[in-house]
Amino acid sequence: MSIEEYLELERESTVRHEYVAGEIHAMTGATRRHNRVIQNVSGLLWSVARGGPCRVSTETVKVRIRDEAAYYPDVMVACGEEPDDPYVESEPCLLVEVVSPSSEAIDHREKLAAYKSIPTLRAYLIVSQERRWVERHFRGEDGIWRRADLVDEGRIPVPCPPGAQLTLDEVYEGL
Repeated sequence: MSIEEYLELERESTVRHEYVAGEIHAMTGATRRHNRVIQNVSGLLWSVARGGPCRVSTETVKVRIRDEAAYYPDVMVACGEEPDDPYVESEPCLLVEVVSPSSEAIDHREKLAAYKSIPTLRAYLIVSQERRWVERHFRGEDGIWRRADLVDEGRIPVPCPPGAQLTLDEVYEGL
């Protein structure tokens, strides 16, 4: 299946699918805890993005990685011009995945490699729903990808929207 065929199929589907190298994979549901973390992160980012050039999307907008893959990140921030396709972003600056037992390996391997290939991406956060832990992959000023983990407490720098930052207390509020 081509990515164009996938995108057309997905517009009509009642079930969300991710696309990887010509194959589609149905997505499963999420726990309330998973959803709370997504709401906390997206709410914090949206409050900073509001009225500016950046858009914050959650779970139902795809990120397209060339013709190779399309994923539904849990949270995505993109700045600048909006793409023509209202269901897809292709130039995000920040992607966030909240890991669950069924997605952890994919989020750490497949998606990490695919996301790092996006030229506009400046950071990818992998957030645990089980414990206070965020794995931050970020592109340095020199273009080299680095990793920093935050456990139990502290601040998480994010590249966009401008002026945004997250704390573990905010990410895990209510849990």
